[in-house]
Amino acid sequence: MGYEVLARKWRPQQFDQVIGQGHVVQTLKNAIDSDRVAHAYIFIGPRGVGKTSIARIFAKALNCPNRKDASPCDECDSCREIITGSNLDVMEIDGASNNGVEQVRDLRDSVAYAPSRGPYKIYIIDEVHMLSSGAFNALLKTLEEPPGHIKFIFATTEPQKVPATILSRCQRFDLRRISTTDIADHLGSIAKAEKVTITGDALLAIARGAEGGMRDAESSLDQLISFRGKKLTEEDVLSVFGLVSRASIEELAVAILAGDMPGILTRVDQQDKAGKDLQRLSLELLEYFRNLLIVLYTGDKLSGLDVTDAQLDALKKAAAGADPDRVNRVIDILLEAQGQLRYALSRRTILEMALLRAARAASASTLDEVLKALAALKESGVGVAAPSPAPRSTEPEAPPPVEMREPPAQKKTPVTAEVKDGECRMQLATLLHKWPVFTEKLGHMVPLAKGCLKDTRPVQLTHDALTIGIDPEFGDVQERLEHSKAKRAIQKLVEDVIHRGVSIHFTLLSPDDTGHLPADHPPPPAEEPDAG
Repeated sequence: MGYEVLARKWRPQQFDQVIGQGHVVQTLKNAIDSDRVAHAYIFIGPRGVGKTSIARIFAKALNCPNRKDASPCDECDSCREIITGSNLDVMEIDGASNNGVEQVRDLRDSVAYAPSRGPYKIYIIDEVHMLSSGAFNALLKTLEEPPGHIKFIFATTEPQKVPATILSRCQRFDLRRISTTDIADHLGSIAKAEKVTITGDALLAIARGAEGGMRDAESSLDQLISFRGKKLTEEDVLSVFGLVSRASIEELAVAILAGDMPGILTRVDQQDKAGKDLQRLSLELLEYFRNLLIVLYTGDKLSGLDVTDAQLDALKKAAAGADPDRVNRVIDILLEAQGQLRYALSRRTILEMALLRAARAASASTLDEVLKALAALKESGVGVAAPSPAPRSTEPEAPPPVEMREPPAQKKTPVTAEVKDGECRMQLATLLHKWPVFTEKLGHMVPLAKGCLKDTRPVQLTHDALTIGIDPEFGDVQERLEHSKAKRAIQKLVEDVIHRGVSIHFTLLSPDDTGHLPADHPPPPAEEPDAG
């Protein structure tokens, strides 16, 4: 007998050998034990998770005369024939190549004949969504009222393509993706039986690359054994499948959270020169930050994390110095980059720009930090000594024309000038806090200008002018902003907040000043009246 690939050699033959689908296995075993077997089942799930394997085990159990505890014996003639595919009572049909009306009509005609040996005649149709509309229509009546000796088992990866009239006539089972740890453990057992020496990191790398499919993982292990023999390391897995090591993902994530721009560019350059899949790298980073966010919000009460103990320890260590709002910003930027990477000609450029933006977002001040700074500012007494309406309230009664001309005269006194300086600082902090809202509103007013303001922020406010800083990396937008409708729109939005007319100017920020709240600009007042 010739060589048998691992995916076939280690295909489960008993319910207890099925990995990660306990909810399906238990239901089928209970149905057999209680003699409540339906006439039609449909198994739904991604590739390689056990749909057809469970269907075969179920067929063996239904027709096995020696089954025990709802499990087939695998020793009788019926079980052995089903394993080899030669049993006349169990017919496995490929829906992709037998999808016409004529094939279904032949199937419908054969349904009338009794099984040759076992109690049931069982039809397993794989990839049933590939049947044509006419074939589905020809199957409907037989599926709804089949003879008592007929059982249908369907399997599909795309249930949305199966007509609702078919789905409603079946008991539906949704199979899950198999967890990374379960795949790694099973591959370790296979490697031990095959006398293959493989490291734990290598097993995890294979499991990550399989994306929840056990068959893909077994095929990858088979390929690696052919490539490197029976001694496998993580480097072998990474070099063959273009994956990035978990340690590299964690280092890159730490660099993003720390705002380490040179470190980010260096690591992306290393991965690109090593021939790694940069789109896959961005997905791995997205998954890492998703896991980090779960750790930040749940702490020790973790749920939904498919990680090892070592990876969990690394996540907890990273969470100690991370902020949920910053991590949320990073996730938003990485999600936005996914659509661009899918169709980009230069994936490296897209990924680098996305990671640099993520690093700036991770190091920018959050709303909670602004509010804490405001509370500290109020406790220190700064900011309460300059209420703008105070000078007017001390003026004697006068006719309205005289009162309207009084504010310009007040500017000449040193006391009023000091008040105006404090007012400008507070209003600048308010504008800085509201800047993301401004850019969103501007996107509705001038859609083409929204992207130009993504990397800008107000840096200086005087009594008659507002200066807006632009990240030097995107300095080419300065000229476009100076001569666009966006400038007038910004002016209108700003004047609605500070209640006075100002001119708008743009300037390039220094490299050291990007992404940080200026120390001389206090955060906005939480409950102060608008300056007027």
